[in-house]
Amino acid sequence: MPRRRSEGRVAHRLPARLLGVAWLALAALSAVASAASPDAVDVVVDQAKIVRLPERAQTVIVGNPMIADVTVQKNGILVVTGKSYGVTNLIALDATGNMLAESMIRVQAPSEAIITVQRGLERESYSCTPNCQPSVILGDNNKYFGEISGQAGQRNSLASGRQ
Repeated sequence: MPRRRSEGRVAHRLPARLLGVAWLALAALSAVASAASPDAVDVVVDQAKIVRLPERAQTVIVGNPMIADVTVQKNGILVVTGKSYGVTNLIALDATGNMLAESMIRVQAPSEAIITVQRGLERESYSCTPNCQPSVILGDNNKYFGEISGQAGQRNSLASGRQ
């Protein structure tokens, strides 16, 4: 009888171990696939990244302009700006409409110098570079977001002479 219990325990541990190994293998494959995707553009929300367009590119299309925005510069330079968290695609076409390239754009949250204060379901963000000041990040409480955005907008209007 003890032998059966022991076998039963081993039988229960084996699938859990296999499941753990499977998760590790899946994570490793994801990391390799992510690293092996040279066509992906990673950008932080509210920041920009420079990308070189393929030669002969005449048209640039962003799948979801709410996630990322692009500005075409001279000499085949493209500025990609993160607008909101998420993933979208970028397509470059030549003058006849043939696709030259397609890339993924991944817009991520800032990770450096941001402190998040969670009060129940309400969230506030602070930029600490090095002193902490209120900052608005997508996902913050609506009231906090509106107040801080309003103050920043008023300050920018005053600074530019527009009132």
